[in-house]
Amino acid sequence: MTTSTPQAEFWRGEFGDAYTDRNAASAEQMQARIALWADILARTISGPPKTILEIGANLGVNLRALRQLSPARRLAVEPNDKARAVLVRDGVVAADDVRGGLASHIDFPDGVADLAFTSGVLIHIHPDHLPQSLKEIHRCANRWIGCIEYFSDKPEMIPYRGHEDRLFKRDFGGLWLDSFPDLRIVAYGFAWKRVTGLDNLTWWLFEKR
Repeated sequence: MTTSTPQAEFWRGEFGDAYTDRNAASAEQMQARIALWADILARTISGPPKTILEIGANLGVNLRALRQLSPARRLAVEPNDKARAVLVRDGVVAADDVRGGLASHIDFPDGVADLAFTSGVLIHIHPDHLPQSLKEIHRCANRWIGCIEYFSDKPEMIPYRGHEDRLFKRDFGGLWLDSFPDLRIVAYGFAWKRVTGLDNLTWWLFEKR
């Protein structure tokens, strides 16, 4: 498994620390996240998740929204030391439930979470490492897989804050379905920035059959 890549070191280092410093969500953004997750969780009514794993949690904006909506145990994987410390300090995730590492190397057992998801994380993984990352997320998900990312109908690299090879867009929903025949699409949607304040995010929810 890949334990380090140029992209991973980017997020583990000074850039990742700076991202953590500026990533605190406003009250309006938190309300938008809560509304987004209320919509997604409503599609899991046949089996509401009792454990939720976010891969690439950073400060846990999504997990903070989810704790307003669900009593589920929250788990996190996050490569940045500073962000992990904040997750624990703020009680977003218990110390025993957060791990360092990458999507391509998740230090949790098979099926650890009823719902495993990424939000703005797959876009930062080099395409060469996406298959292994999806495999690991799929392994950790007991039933539901969520994906909230930027969408493009074709794979493309977008310069990110002056850096090359740090942001990659594609049809992540199609990639999930093409990679795992046991997945079915439950729902998908779009968070339009003009209305929600969120960053033009496309989301998908899959169920393992």
